[in-house]
Amino acid sequence: MKALTVDIGTGTLDVFLYDSDLDLENGIKLVVPSPTMMFHNRIRQATRRGQPVVVTGRLMGGGPVSWAATDHLRAGCPLYATPPAARTFDDDLEAVQRKMGVTLVSDDEAAALSEDVVRLELRDFDYRAIVAALAGFGYRLDPDVLAVAVFDHGDSPPGYSDRQFRFDYLDRRIRARNRLSTFAFRAEDVPSVMTRMQAVAESAQELDLPLMVMDTAPAAVLGATLDPSVGSREQIMVANIGNFHCLVFRLGPAGIEGVFEHHTGEVTTQRLDDLVEGLMEARLTHAEVFADKGHGALLYHSTPMAWPADDYGVVVTGPRRSMMRSSRHRPYFAVPYGDMMLAGCFGMLRALPDVYPEFAEPILSSLEGAPGRPPWESR
Repeated sequence: MKALTVDIGTGTLDVFLYDSDLDLENGIKLVVPSPTMMFHNRIRQATRRGQPVVVTGRLMGGGPVSWAATDHLRAGCPLYATPPAARTFDDDLEAVQRKMGVTLVSDDEAAALSEDVVRLELRDFDYRAIVAALAGFGYRLDPDVLAVAVFDHGDSPPGYSDRQFRFDYLDRRIRARNRLSTFAFRAEDVPSVMTRMQAVAESAQELDLPLMVMDTAPAAVLGATLDPSVGSREQIMVANIGNFHCLVFRLGPAGIEGVFEHHTGEVTTQRLDDLVEGLMEARLTHAEVFADKGHGALLYHSTPMAWPADDYGVVVTGPRRSMMRSSRHRPYFAVPYGDMMLAGCFGMLRALPDVYPEFAEPILSSLEGAPGRPPWESR
């Protein structure tokens, strides 16, 4: 049985191909530039040459690609976009036109633009690109199931904070099912408000394969717990320090006991330490994090967590994990199956049996090298 897991971040796209006939350490791996960085670079090149750009395709992760588009327009270069692709820059298409200066066009109008225009088909999940990459090494990709992770703010209503909207969503999911795999869905079950996840599901429709879509940060945290030094603990704090977002879970016998999410660029190591301590001691408030330009905090367990006397205080994963090297909480840098960069892929692999029980037996058998099911995943 084979499962293709693809973790799409801001900086990198991380791929792990699970094969039940191989040890996990022998699975095929790729760590390559993320789609948003790839399109960012393509727009930058067009700006330097003074060429117009037209973007078609689907909504995808913004960030760098949005910044490049803004700079392109400020340089006086035209940028055209079909409505689905334009939502990469903002869900409010009026703002895309009026504030950014993007010219909206239909698919037919995009196709009719002059030959010198740079054409970019936006998408987060490009299955064909992965097939082509592996074909260069003589490998034929034939998975039984797909799993893809992206970060999704969701489509917040006009005038409603997208930070608050995402945190409302996190709260609903945890209350619906208090475990990390609550953030994973079959393609057909992705909530309609999670537009980036929906776009990924649409991108894979033609493949006619089972697809699970998951939020990146919970996937990375779940993957980090597969490190034997982490999963053996009754209670644990796990931080995913991403390029744009920091998300920290407090996990224990009650499941997810608390969580906060902040923007990586808005915090220092000391500030992160303070927030981690507040979550551990059950005194961190949503208002405190939100007022600090973060997404917020949620507490589901009012009892303070005991600080380990002679062990690490927080588990850390993510591409910006070096921020926590000087943490006063004695950080432990998780290395599930020997590879920190694939924590999200391993987390998706662990979530797959919960979403597609028919694949549970081979996957859980392969994961037996980890400490089984920790208290927070036995619910």
